[in-house]
Amino acid sequence: MTKIEQAQRVLREIGMPARQQNEVSALTLLALANLQTKTPWREAERRLMRIHDVLQFCAEAYRKEYAENTREVFRRQVMHQFEHARVVDRNPDDPARPTNSGLTCYALTSEFLEAIRQYGSRGWRLARDAFVSRQGQLRDTYERRHQRQRVPVRVSDGSVLQLSPGQHNQLQAKIVEEFASEFAPGATLLYLGDTAEKLLYVDEPGLESLGVPVTEHEKLPDVVLYDAKREWLYLVEAATTHGPVTPKRRHELEQFL
Repeated sequence: MTKIEQAQRVLREIGMPARQQNEVSALTLLALANLQTKTPWREAERRLMRIHDVLQFCAEAYRKEYAENTREVFRRQVMHQFEHARVVDRNPDDPARPTNSGLTCYALTSEFLEAIRQYGSRGWRLARDAFVSRQGQLRDTYERRHQRQRVPVRVSDGSVLQLSPGQHNQLQAKIVEEFASEFAPGATLLYLGDTAEKLLYVDEPGLESLGVPVTEHEKLPDVVLYDAKREWLYLVEAATTHGPVTPKRRHELEQFL
C-alpha cells in the first residue's frame, strides 16, 4: 500500500466523507504531517502551512503537480472539511487573522497528530477510536474559541450578526452602526457581505422591489442601505488598504443597477 493509499485509509477510518478520501485530501494530510514516501507515520509532524506550501510539497515529495489556481479547490473541498472534523486548525498562530488573508495557514490538531502517529502499529485502532469519540467535544471547543474572534454588528431591526474576523469586517460593522446613523439615519440595511460568507445578510424582497438583481450578488458592494423617505440607495465599499472607488468600479455599479 502506497503512502497516499495509507493516508486515504486514515481519512476513511476516521469517518471523513467520501469526497475527502480522495488523492488530493490524502496528499494534503501527508503535506501537513511532513510525511514523504518513506517517512514512518510515527514521525509525523505538526507544522504551519499555507495552501501554496501544500502544493509545493505535493510536487516535490510525490511528483503531483497542481496549478496555483487550484488553491481554492484545496481550501473549499479539503481544508474546510478537515477543519470541521478537527483534523486541522486554521491560523493557530493568529486566530483573529482575516479569512481572506494571504497569510492564512493550517496545521494538524495536536489530537489528530497524536492519533496518526500510531498508524501502522497495534495502538492505531485505540488511538483512532479515541480521536473519533472526542471529535464532538473538540469541535465544540473550537467553535467557542472561533466565535470569540468574530465581529458583532447590530442591524436596524435589533438583531446581531456575526462577521468573520479581520479589519475589513470591522470596518463593515462601523459602516452599519456608525456611518449609517450619521449619514443615512433611518435607512434600512438591504445587504451585508462577509469575507467568509458572501451572503451574510440579504433582504431579497427589498432589493427586488428596487430592481436590484439578487442573483448577481457577487457584483454587489459590501454594504447596501436604502433610505425610503428620500429614496436614496447607498452603495458602500469597505476598503482598508485601497483608495477611493475607481472609475471602473463605479461604472460596474452603475451598469449593475
